[in-house]
Amino acid sequence: MISPRPSEKQSPEAALRQINIFSDLREDQLQWFVSNAKQLLVSSGDVLLHEGDPAEALFVLLEGEIRGRRESAGADGPGFVARAGQVVGLLPFSRMTHFPLTARAIASTWMLALHKDRFQEMLQRIPELLPRLIGVMADRIREYSRAEQQRDKLSALGKLSAGLAHELNNPASAARRAAEGLRECMQELRRVNKALDSESLSCEERSALASFEEDLLDQMASTSPLDPLEQSDIEQDLASWLNRHHIANASRLASGLVEAGVDIAMLEKLDARFRAGLLSHILARVVSSVGSERLTREIEASTGRISELVRAIKEYTYMDQAPEQEVDVRRGIESTLTMLKFRLKHGVEVRREFDPDLPRVFARGSELNQVWTNIIDNAIDAMGGKGELTIRTSKELDFVLVQIIDSGPGIAGAVKPHIFEPFFTTKGVGEGTGMGLDTVYRIVRSHRGEISFESEPGRTSFQVRLPLKTA
Repeated sequence: MISPRPSEKQSPEAALRQINIFSDLREDQLQWFVSNAKQLLVSSGDVLLHEGDPAEALFVLLEGEIRGRRESAGADGPGFVARAGQVVGLLPFSRMTHFPLTARAIASTWMLALHKDRFQEMLQRIPELLPRLIGVMADRIREYSRAEQQRDKLSALGKLSAGLAHELNNPASAARRAAEGLRECMQELRRVNKALDSESLSCEERSALASFEEDLLDQMASTSPLDPLEQSDIEQDLASWLNRHHIANASRLASGLVEAGVDIAMLEKLDARFRAGLLSHILARVVSSVGSERLTREIEASTGRISELVRAIKEYTYMDQAPEQEVDVRRGIESTLTMLKFRLKHGVEVRREFDPDLPRVFARGSELNQVWTNIIDNAIDAMGGKGELTIRTSKELDFVLVQIIDSGPGIAGAVKPHIFEPFFTTKGVGEGTGMGLDTVYRIVRSHRGEISFESEPGRTSFQVRLPLKTA
């Protein structure tokens, strides 16, 4: 509940005197402010103002605490906490028209509310407040900017984390499935070997079996996968041959034999080389042995992909490395592309035109990777996730030049002058904070570099120039 504050021992003038921007004002100035402001007492948990309410007053908190946050459906973004001694709400010269947050008292709060209609007279009677309130506004802008930048970084980190989780999950799941299949193959291999041992194979038969398996393993690396329809036809032919020779589990063996690269001509040679009754065990041994090798290679490839992603993460973040060092720009771009692969693989063709002799630059590598990430991410959005992305590096006088070119629709003429402004975004509500290119601009400038762009329908090119010497 909001109500006027009942009279107590401390006067509003005495309470104002304890606040820094009012502390040295004359008594008549304090009395004017109090007499023209409305005293309010907001109980703990009550709402002072709602999101979307007209911004019509300045509030001076004399006691208590207020917390502001967006409460509309799907809204997010930074909130604020205001405590006794702070000035909040509408400030003179502010262009705010509506309050963007809902403000609630989190303790019993006593405040003064001065309506905007009194602002001009306030500044005439108390001119000392003008630079002080401008300072309050500047502090508010800096605080909001820091919060938005942090939110933008967290949002980008969330996107990258989700994409990496997906990229890591695929090879991890493949490795797990292959490990389960390998366990089954090894169990079958032990069973078959036991059966063959009981048959007392001759030295010639053992040697022939080993040679046959070695030949199949050697050809695995050079054999390309079969077309599904072609594979199905060969399986049927093999199953028919196995059934004619009274081999048990013909369908299951046929599938494994096709994957191992065995054809009917090979089966005929095996049948002629081994004693009657052994072929079923021989073929089961071949399928299990070759299957084990194939699954081992799948595990090796999957875990190799996981290692590659972990390496890319370490390179992208410059983990365990000095903040500033000689940076290989090409490697930084490659690690960024690896991090963004989940966004590129749905229709973006990447063309790399890298100078093989590009010199290193002395820089903060993780910050440069933020630059590549923001520009590439914006390019993907501009192309709608499909198109051609060209990344070109070269040496230009005393600079390293990086060009990132997309085949999107281009940047509208009205947008171009504002492209590097803080909080400016062409994306829909909730899709962008407008901090991406502002962050890029500040990082490049902090490295004493330059960033520019050229845009026309079908081609937008961002150029980043980084000095080879920092001083």
